[in-house]
Amino acid sequence: MDRRAVIDIGTNSIKLYVAERAPDGSLGSIIDRNNIARLGEGMDDSGILKAEAIERNARAVAGFVDLARANGAGEIVAVGTMALRTAKNAADFVSAVQSLSGIGVQVIPGEEEAELAYLAVLSGIGASVGRLVVCDVGGGSTEFIFGGEAGIDRRFSLNLGAVKVSDEYLSSDPPGSEQVKAATSFVLDALTANRVDAELPIDRLIGIGGTVTSMGSVKLKMERYDPDLIQGAALTRDDVDGLITLFRSIQLDDRRKIVGLQPKRAEVIIGGACIVRGIMECLGVAELTMSDRGLRHGLMFRLFQR
Repeated sequence: MDRRAVIDIGTNSIKLYVAERAPDGSLGSIIDRNNIARLGEGMDDSGILKAEAIERNARAVAGFVDLARANGAGEIVAVGTMALRTAKNAADFVSAVQSLSGIGVQVIPGEEEAELAYLAVLSGIGASVGRLVVCDVGGGSTEFIFGGEAGIDRRFSLNLGAVKVSDEYLSSDPPGSEQVKAATSFVLDALTANRVDAELPIDRLIGIGGTVTSMGSVKLKMERYDPDLIQGAALTRDDVDGLITLFRSIQLDDRRKIVGLQPKRAEVIIGGACIVRGIMECLGVAELTMSDRGLRHGLMFRLFQR
C-alpha cells in the first residue's frame, strides 16, 4: 500500500488530501477534507499573523497529520501559500507546526501554486481544445494559468483573495449594493492592472478552489457536499449574480444556515463571489466550468510522478 498525504495551508482554510496509487496507476482518494481555520484572520496590512490564529492553525495541521498517519500515509507534505508568503512572522507558524507535529512546512511561490492548480485540472477534467484559463480563487490570493494544447504559457498569482475583499469592502452586515459594487470595481481594476485580459479570446474558463466549489454547492442545494456533482458542472454569470444577491440579502448568522455553504465560509463568500464575477467579466465569458480539484491534487499527482 503506497499512501501519501498533502496538507495545503491557505489564508482561509487548511486542506488534507490522502491518496494511494491503484494497480492500474490511477490515484484513489482516501481522505479529502478541509478546516476553515482562518490563518490570515486579522492580519490586514500589518503583515503579522495573530498569535491566536497561529495556535489554532498549527493545531489544525497537527490534527490532520495525526489523521493522515492513522490512515497509513507514509509520506506527508505540507505547503503554505499566500498568507505564509507575505507574513513577516511566518517562521513562528512554521516553528509551531514543527513543534506540534514534527512536520516541516514548505512555503511555495505563487507561480508554483498556479502550476499545481493547472496540473490538478488536467488530472481531473483533462486538456481542453483551444485556449484554456484556470483560476483558483483563494482566501489570500487568486492564481491564473493560461494554456492550451501545447501546455502552460503564462501563470501568475495576484494578491487578491476573498478575505481581503471582504474585510476591506464588505464590512456591513449584510453589505449593501454600493459596497458590492465597490468590491467588484476594485476586483476589475486589479485584474486589468495585471493584464488578465491580455490573452483574449479564450475558449474555456475553469474555476477551482473553495470559493467556486462552495458557490456550486449552494447552487445545487447540497445538504451533503458531493464532489462528483461539482466536477465539470457549469456556473454562469446569472448564477453568480443570483448567488451574490442571495448572500448579501441576509445577515451573517442567516448566511451560515444556507444549504450547501460551510458556516465558517459565510464571512468571506461574498468577497469571493465578487472576484469570480469580476474574472468572468474581465475575460468576457458567460460561464465557467467548476472543478473540485485543487493545489493538493496537483501536488499529489507530482509526488506520485517522481
